[in-house]
Amino acid sequence: MTGYTMLRNGGVGNGGQPWVLRWSSRIRLTWLSFTLFVILVFFPLIAHYYLTTIDDADDAGKRIFGPRTGNELCEVKHVQDLCRIRESVSEELLQLEAKRQELNSEIAKLNLKIEACKKSIENAKQDLLQLKNVISQTEHSYKELMAQNQPKLSLPIRLLPDKDDATFPLPKSNRNCRLHNCFDYSRCPLTSGFPVYVYNSDDYPFGSSLDPLIKQAFEATVRTNVYVTENANIACVYIILVGEMQEPVMPKPTELEQQLHSLPYWRTDGHNHLIINLSRKSETQNFIYNISTGRAMIAQSTFYDAQYRPGFDIVVSPLVHAMSEPNFLEIPPQVPVKRKYLFSFQGEKIESLRSSLQEVRSFEEEIEGNAPADYDDRIITTLKAVQDSKLDFVLVEFTCKNQPKASLPTEWALCGEREDRLELLKLSTFALIITPGDTRLVISAGCTMRLFEALEVGAIPVVLGEQVQLPYNDVIRWNEAALIIPKPRITEVHFLLRSISDNDLLAMRRQGRFLWETYFSTSDNVFSTVLAIIRTRIQIPAAPIREEPAVEIPHRSGKAAGTDPNMADNGDLDLGPVETEPPYASPKYLRNFTLTAMDIYRNWNSAPGPFHLFPYTPFDPVLPSEAKFLGSGTGFRPIGGGAGGSGKEFQAALGGNVPREQFTVVMLTYEREEVLMNSLERLNGLPYLNKVVVVWNSPKLPSEDLLWPDIGVPIMVVRTEKNSLNNRFLPWDEIETEAILSIDDDAHLRHDEIMFGFRVWREARDRIVGFPGRYHAWDIPHQSWLYNSNYSCELSMVLTGAAFFHKYYAYLYSYVMPQAIRDMVDEYINCEDIAMNFLVSHLTRKPPIKVKHQQPGPCPRAGTAAEALLGKWVVSAPGKSSSRGKAQPLESATEQVK
Repeated sequence: MTGYTMLRNGGVGNGGQPWVLRWSSRIRLTWLSFTLFVILVFFPLIAHYYLTTIDDADDAGKRIFGPRTGNELCEVKHVQDLCRIRESVSEELLQLEAKRQELNSEIAKLNLKIEACKKSIENAKQDLLQLKNVISQTEHSYKELMAQNQPKLSLPIRLLPDKDDATFPLPKSNRNCRLHNCFDYSRCPLTSGFPVYVYNSDDYPFGSSLDPLIKQAFEATVRTNVYVTENANIACVYIILVGEMQEPVMPKPTELEQQLHSLPYWRTDGHNHLIINLSRKSETQNFIYNISTGRAMIAQSTFYDAQYRPGFDIVVSPLVHAMSEPNFLEIPPQVPVKRKYLFSFQGEKIESLRSSLQEVRSFEEEIEGNAPADYDDRIITTLKAVQDSKLDFVLVEFTCKNQPKASLPTEWALCGEREDRLELLKLSTFALIITPGDTRLVISAGCTMRLFEALEVGAIPVVLGEQVQLPYNDVIRWNEAALIIPKPRITEVHFLLRSISDNDLLAMRRQGRFLWETYFSTSDNVFSTVLAIIRTRIQIPAAPIREEPAVEIPHRSGKAAGTDPNMADNGDLDLGPVETEPPYASPKYLRNFTLTAMDIYRNWNSAPGPFHLFPYTPFDPVLPSEAKFLGSGTGFRPIGGGAGGSGKEFQAALGGNVPREQFTVVMLTYEREEVLMNSLERLNGLPYLNKVVVVWNSPKLPSEDLLWPDIGVPIMVVRTEKNSLNNRFLPWDEIETEAILSIDDDAHLRHDEIMFGFRVWREARDRIVGFPGRYHAWDIPHQSWLYNSNYSCELSMVLTGAAFFHKYYAYLYSYVMPQAIRDMVDEYINCEDIAMNFLVSHLTRKPPIKVKHQQPGPCPRAGTAAEALLGKWVVSAPGKSSSRGKAQPLESATEQVK
């Protein structure tokens, strides 16, 4: 402040020197600032200008600061590599950036679609909920309508009478006994199941007099019969076996009568009792004739007219094969139709009212009122005249070469041994059966024995005597299997026999064979037939046939099976709408309580054919119309069940072409896990498939770590008791559909082929419909059967290694077909498909149907749908299955199917 004051005062102060110093200092600072400003601003501009001027020179080599080319910078090798890497990375970055942008765009689009799908799902859920509500309301309305039109019926309460009930009004005589006045229906309600109580004959004195073979056969049959019960208090019918008795130890009639009346459930008059007197010999006596049997029914082979009560008593067939099965290999074939002898007869009448081989009255004498005492004299003369005429080969012998068998008075005794008689009948087209001369004898054991032997070997019975009561005559139409001619028409017999055509002869022979196999051949058939007659008379349904219980082998499932496009492709074949519903069983039809008399009478008398299949049941071989067997799963299955149908016979009987139907695959395998898994995977996505039943035919169980494929339907692995090809046709209870597709574990079939075969089967439900074909024929020069497995346009059977058939045939094959055939299959480890083909064709008289296969053959027109539906033959590669073991050559068959 002092200095500033001094300056303002003109520099007065310390001589003016400080002011100079201050001024010089200020000048220096200004100059320094200006110098720095010039350097910092103008020098860069000058340098830039200078450098630019130098770079513009023409001599490129003199440029110092200008940019240089890439070649100049990358002359060194590693520098060049780095440059290439840089360029590559740059390109990849550009590409990744482009992809990133594309992905972002797709993600945005997918997000939009997800939102749209979520909205669609919500809408679909709402629609589904509405449909469920509509369906529920519709079902409720349907139930209400059904309840209004079909009121519910409860099963009746079973009322059992007291043990000592004896309130029946007594008929005027036992001769007047019929079911309405001598049978207690209250013990046999419709829902009772027809329980039968069988007395033990050994508990009574007369048991020691019974024929041992008959007693053993009867006891063995009783043990296996489904109707027999040990609870006598609930029994509907009580059965006691009283014959055949042995002559030396036969009790007196009064003793036997007292023993019968002392039975614990006899109830004073024996109602609901059945007395069985079986005959194994032709000389069986009618010892019950002099016994008071009260209201008990009688079943035997010999009846007098005063003793027999039609519709109440039963005429039974003789029990020839008591403890053994008939040898079917010794039974002659049904062809040729005509045999060496037109007819034959061997017999001797031991006791006759009048016998003369020389003097015979004329018919004019009979017209004048002088009738002969016995028509047998005229029969003898007429038959001998036919034999002497040589118009036809006949054999009649009225005198036995050896001692004749014992017989009743006026009855023609049998000659020779049974084997000799059968050999003669095998050469005879007709077999004459002359009824006893005593007309009071309506049937005898000798006549039933002749009838049994004629039916056994295929000789058509010709019964002389219209008054005869043949076995089971009230339910069997005998005129379809035999000729029943009055004795006065003996002179017309020769003309009548010669006028029958070959077709009628064959039909009668087949019917006779059917009757013999079903009702006569074994003790089981005889006993089951007797029970079935009583049960039919009192209108009780038959018991259902049993099914084979399936013992499942535990297995793990979860491996998702792929779908081979070659297997799933349907090609250009239009199969109509495909059912994609979950597995469902075939419908069951319970019509047993509404049987009609027409059904009963028709099916009793039917020979093998579409309706004739039903009598072939092991428990009750008589009344097929009750359909105790069948079809889908357990339960009854009668004739007439089913919706729709493609015919009036077998198709209608077994369900017809039902609107909704599926099939079950039955696959036989033996320790071939990899092959089996591949075959199961090929079934993935197959339409109409209900389930797969794998028959594990090996005693060794499958591997525990084996993972089974998930094909969308259940896979049931069934364990078998033994290694047998017959296991393929067991009626497993797990099979709930009528249609069965039997297939080998290495078969290759396209889905469209299976679907086409299934469609064909639904139009021909009584046949086998399959893919691999075979040919068989009778080789006349070598007198043997020819079996050809090579490619051929002429086929006669379809192998069951890939074939559809009805479950009903599984019952017949396993339970009804003779055991000898199944034993042969086990012996040869082969031929089960031949047995099934012969069985079905024998019953239906129809050939199998061969359908289209992917493997071509030599036939130019192979595989058309029309040929398949019409039953014509097309060719296929021979079926090949390794799951059966070593095959043996085929040596014989039973009958050619044409």
